[in-house]
Amino acid sequence: MTPLIAGNWKMNGSLAANEALLGALAQGLAAPGAAEVAVCVPAPYLAQVQALKAKWPALARLQLGAQDVSHQATGAYTGEVSAAMLQDLGCRFAIVGHSERRQYHGETDARVADKAKQALARGITPIVCVGETLAEREAGHTVEVVKRQLAAVIHANGHCISEIVLAYEPVWAIGTGKTASPEEAQAVHAVLRAQLHAATPHAGLLKIIYGGSMNAGNAAALLAQPDIDGGLIGGAALKAPDFLSILAAAA
Repeated sequence: MTPLIAGNWKMNGSLAANEALLGALAQGLAAPGAAEVAVCVPAPYLAQVQALKAKWPALARLQLGAQDVSHQATGAYTGEVSAAMLQDLGCRFAIVGHSERRQYHGETDARVADKAKQALARGITPIVCVGETLAEREAGHTVEVVKRQLAAVIHANGHCISEIVLAYEPVWAIGTGKTASPEEAQAVHAVLRAQLHAATPHAGLLKIIYGGSMNAGNAAALLAQPDIDGGLIGGAALKAPDFLSILAAAA
């Protein structure tokens, strides 16, 4: 399976900083590679990144992603960005259900499932995030939580579930510098893989990536696990040398 390394810039960037970062990435992406690579950028900068991709042939490998998508197709939803709009801008991916959206914006499992459905309807691959908090892990509820979150997406999307990317992001390891050990991460990925196998005969083709503080130092060990098919990269995605190191580890 071809690994996927997807950067999540979160609420960071500026016109100048984005151009500098992409220019640095272009130098490392000029040669063909064995891994897929994407950046999920703030909505105001999607058009800029798309334009820079067109301007710099070395960025041809770099796929464009959004950090969210509306659960509605169109209408009176001020501030929302629809899947059709993302499609217009050439987005290949859209993150849905990130723990920060669940925590700060009250997104439920059902809402996340609806967002995935909207993305799929427009040919955009949703990167569906699942993960437990520290309290849930310490209480022994990790498997219960991630299976519940994934079940909602399976229920809403049926056979189309094989077209998503799943990201396991333990909430306690996001932006904290803490990381699940390769063995801990693999154990959860294996649970998710088994759940997907029960839902679709194509589960073996579905990427499950890890999203909890993967960085240049730990990427190789995490990516060596049999059920970890890539990474959803936060802080390290804002530093071209680190991001390219992770990409090299994936290859």
